[in-house]
Amino acid sequence: MRATFVLGRIAGVRVGVHWSVLFIFAIIAFGLAQGRLPQTYPGRGWAVYWAAGLCTAVVFFASLLAHELAHAVVARRNGVGVDDIVLWLLGGAARLRSEASSPGAELRIAGVGPLVSLLLGGLFTLLTWLLGLTSVSGVVVEMVGWLAGINVLLAVFNALPAAPLDGGRLLRAFLWWRTGDRLRATAGATGAGRVFGWLLVVLGLIVFMRSRSFGGLWLALIGWFLIAAATAEGRQAHMRGVLAGVPVRDAMTPEPLTVSADTTVADFLTDARWRYRHSAFPVTDDDGAPVGLVTLEGARKMPGTEASAATVREAMVPLSGTVVVEPDSPLADLLPRMEPGAEHRVLVVERGRLVGIVSLSDVSRTVGWLMGTASGRRRGP
Repeated sequence: MRATFVLGRIAGVRVGVHWSVLFIFAIIAFGLAQGRLPQTYPGRGWAVYWAAGLCTAVVFFASLLAHELAHAVVARRNGVGVDDIVLWLLGGAARLRSEASSPGAELRIAGVGPLVSLLLGGLFTLLTWLLGLTSVSGVVVEMVGWLAGINVLLAVFNALPAAPLDGGRLLRAFLWWRTGDRLRATAGATGAGRVFGWLLVVLGLIVFMRSRSFGGLWLALIGWFLIAAATAEGRQAHMRGVLAGVPVRDAMTPEPLTVSADTTVADFLTDARWRYRHSAFPVTDDDGAPVGLVTLEGARKMPGTEASAATVREAMVPLSGTVVVEPDSPLADLLPRMEPGAEHRVLVVERGRLVGIVSLSDVSRTVGWLMGTASGRRRGP
């Protein structure tokens, strides 16, 4: 999940927001302003309810951010790099660059998120009680009480032993510790995630058919997401097992065709060297050092009147926005950082010099070759 826009950095971690956040933000604000608050404390003006609903939604997403930030901070302390945190429709996600090195590290990274949510729930509960003893408006007390309940619910839900929830990570840490096999542990956690997802789908559909409640459909949607995410995680774990010990240099396209940063966008789009070969190209400066990645799609978005004067430097994704690895880096550790799309190509750099580029198709081709080789060995002569 890529961020639509970046909010900034907290504790050195880039924080972004996906556009889908607006949907759930609106549901929370509307539900409080037009439902729970006026029903519980009638007689206030509509502006009071809406202000309270909007403020509560903001604090809720701040709570989600605290949950994910805890994962990121503990991950870095356990030697796992963090790309960013993205808040989106169904919560948030901290994108880690690699997996934990041990069951203990996995336990710490996964467990801290629900723990932070539980602590926040406790703090909001205490604050609700203290505010109830004062003459503060009942609307404010209800806001804080809602935040207390939702954080406790978030902690409990995330602690369920089903991937990709934090509880699924905790289950994997336990199975990994018991069996000593990380792939087998991942298979167990993702299997539990699929079962739990189907239970939510069935339960949600039953609720919807009986009461025509939107909540039933929402529950089914969450279940479907869990099924898809658990399946994808299991597939990726299988690929990581196949790619164990394989360096990036074995999968990369070596010495890729590059584009000078000073080339005009118009020339880039019309020159046959780039037009018919690939959909993304590394961009280099005058010294040949990589400075970014440009895609045909991104260049075509430049208005025609600007394309003749604008340079590739203005249309490219800068090096800071791309994934850069060394040729001897483990290919398996690259999988969590790769996504479909030309703009997500990985640049392979050695001593400041571009030596290759990697796409998901390169990884798939390598996996296919390795599996074919293994199959041939099993069949024998």
